[in-house]
Amino acid sequence: MSDPRDPFDLTGRRALITGASRGIGLAVAQALARRGAAVAVTGRKADGLAAAAEQLRAAGATVLPFVCHQGDPASIAHLFDQLDAADFIADTVVVNAATNPVFGPLLDLDLDAWRKILDVNLTGAMLTAREAAKRMLSPPHPTLSPPGGEGRVRGRGAIVFMASVTGMEPFTGLGAYSVSKAGLLGLMRALAKELGPAGVRVNAIAPGLVETRFASALFADRPAYDALMARTPLGRHGQPEDVAGAVVFLVSDAAAYLTGQVLVVDGGGRVG
Repeated sequence: MSDPRDPFDLTGRRALITGASRGIGLAVAQALARRGAAVAVTGRKADGLAAAAEQLRAAGATVLPFVCHQGDPASIAHLFDQLDAADFIADTVVVNAATNPVFGPLLDLDLDAWRKILDVNLTGAMLTAREAAKRMLSPPHPTLSPPGGEGRVRGRGAIVFMASVTGMEPFTGLGAYSVSKAGLLGLMRALAKELGPAGVRVNAIAPGLVETRFASALFADRPAYDALMARTPLGRHGQPEDVAGAVVFLVSDAAAYLTGQVLVVDGGGRVG
């Protein structure tokens, strides 16, 4: 039973987390599940996704895993068809999936790599958020065929985009990634204005350097790493759990009057 005195209680919520087979996405799924939410998680590779789902179940979570490639519109459409068929109408969505296949100057960037980064990090994020938001509205968006669960309470919800401090201040060598995350922040603000009147909140988190396989290239560049830590007041890089706690706050009732905002989680690097 949910505790009305605890604004962080997520009992009864249904959360979709994309890119949740490892790293920040998996930590977010674990944190939301510990607070009582049922979780649907996505990943691009079935084996990694299955391992993540098993880890979540072993901790007592109610979890549905779905293979989905956020850079493929057809895959995103299929994901929401599957969610509808499972009567899983998410009121909490964390758009975390992202890619960055290159490291180097924009002047040398291959056009296909540019397209891939924007397809996954920005266009795919928009499509995922749009499909989720349509199902949060009450009544459902007119372009949406009625999914299961029509009796469930609608007209509320929380969407969180996983952005990056590079979307606020581009990082050398990560030009295309930085541009995609800057666009994601613009998308967040636009959706916050559109969806606020319907009771749907939209925010973003901008992590700094977090210890994940995704960020391994930055850890391998020791001079760059040392320079970054030197201007980070807390004196350390982040862990996925540092970001997960911020997500719990943003999707919970503790943030009920907060939308259109960027929560920077970087150990104070932007003020150091």
